[in-house]
Amino acid sequence: MLRLDSGLGLCVYRREGRLLLLTHTEVPAAAEGRGVAARLVQATLDWARAEGLRVRPLCSYVAPYMRRHPETQDLRDR
Repeated sequence: MLRLDSGLGLCVYRREGRLLLLTHTEVPAAAEGRGVAARLVQATLDWARAEGLRVRPLCSYVAPYMRRHPETQDLRDR
């Protein structure tokens, strides 16, 4: 969660043991196009890495984000 002047930015997940299912990313309309979603996703992935979790990107934003950032591929659940 990220508090913004225009509302809350969210990266929603569900944890199942050592697996993190990233299900939804949401940014207020006024904050779109400013890299807020990318910051939220990167912070979530950094946390997952620190916790030793695997990630399954189910969100339509997270999946292409991870494809564009090869340094995140080691987190992907195979």
